[in-house]
Amino acid sequence: MEWIKELARETAVSDQCQVLVVGGGFAGVSAALAAARCGKRVILLEREYMLGGLGTAGLITIYLPICDGLGHQVCYGMNDEFIRLSVKHGSEGRYPAHWFTQATVEARKNKMRFMVQYNPHLLAIELEALLLDAGVEILYGTLACGTVLENRRITAVIVENKSGRSAIAVDSVIDCTGDADIAAMSGVPTCINTDGNPLAAWYYHITDGQLHLNQFGLADVRNDMEDREQTLTSNLRISGLDAKEVSRFAAAAHQAIGQDVEERRKRGADTVPVTIATIPQLRMTRRIQGETTISQTMPPEQISDSVGLYSDWTKPGPVYALPLGAMYHHAVSNLLVAGRCLSADHDMWNLTRVIPVCVVSGQAAGTAFGIGKDVDSLDITQLQTMLKKAGVRLYPREIC
Repeated sequence: MEWIKELARETAVSDQCQVLVVGGGFAGVSAALAAARCGKRVILLEREYMLGGLGTAGLITIYLPICDGLGHQVCYGMNDEFIRLSVKHGSEGRYPAHWFTQATVEARKNKMRFMVQYNPHLLAIELEALLLDAGVEILYGTLACGTVLENRRITAVIVENKSGRSAIAVDSVIDCTGDADIAAMSGVPTCINTDGNPLAAWYYHITDGQLHLNQFGLADVRNDMEDREQTLTSNLRISGLDAKEVSRFAAAAHQAIGQDVEERRKRGADTVPVTIATIPQLRMTRRIQGETTISQTMPPEQISDSVGLYSDWTKPGPVYALPLGAMYHHAVSNLLVAGRCLSADHDMWNLTRVIPVCVVSGQAAGTAFGIGKDVDSLDITQLQTMLKKAGVRLYPREIC
């Protein structure tokens, strides 16, 4: 590899905030909202021009279950708020009416789990309005490209956007990039998903006057949950951390969509594609190695630093508690991660990367830095009390 030497430069501090959230997916939205509701000045950085991440720009528009599949709701707090907000203007297929009423556990048991399919564009607009109303400043088209550290603390994050290159001075940072980008930049130990990401090319089309979401390729639904139109065969697998391979991944998805539309038309269907994903549909790329690594063998009632509950989206029954220790590493005291880059072993990584857990971890991170500036001095009892006041359930004994 050849190297060049860039000229030394002074970078202007363009802004400052108490809590900087990097990434505007479901984790980032919940983190920013929670910190703002605690009265903090919050800036949210988002590289695209809409909120929601994979759940909107990526067209993965299924809010996976926030219940245990046995009739009990598990995820509360902002999950309860967001899942209802997602179908404020109507659903797009999955809508378990029995979960939106005062139905009993028995009435909900053995029926569709508490999961919905929503419109990505309307939800992105609603999430944006929610943050703006809470006083969060959103910087779209902004990429975090470096951090400044002093004594185990991030003091500033270097950003680039239409205004150029600048720094934002911070008290605390929440990494919601999905790829643990801020953590990796700051020296936090990380792991890469060595299995890689299979090709996914979900897209919307109108066929014979009806709107369809084609869950083309890898899908976050089991066969008994899904109503898929056609599967996508591809041997492509990528880490998601190399620019060239991510570009090839995106191009392969585009080509597959084009071919699928052509084949439908050859079969006589009147098919018109109306929306394709504007970000690559990657699930598991890089995660932190935190103070705690989540595994299936951890009894939820024994997790003393639980900040919320979540279920197994792949099967009914299991309920897990999320430990705060899976959201940070002692190398950086004022950094928490939320979303799909939590510290989890491989099996649990697949369970913790989805929307409900992104919201649980985002709300916990935003609340934590809403009451303090770093993890070292954080009072876990105070954090848990604040979360419970916001409706979050911390242990399985609290659900009914």
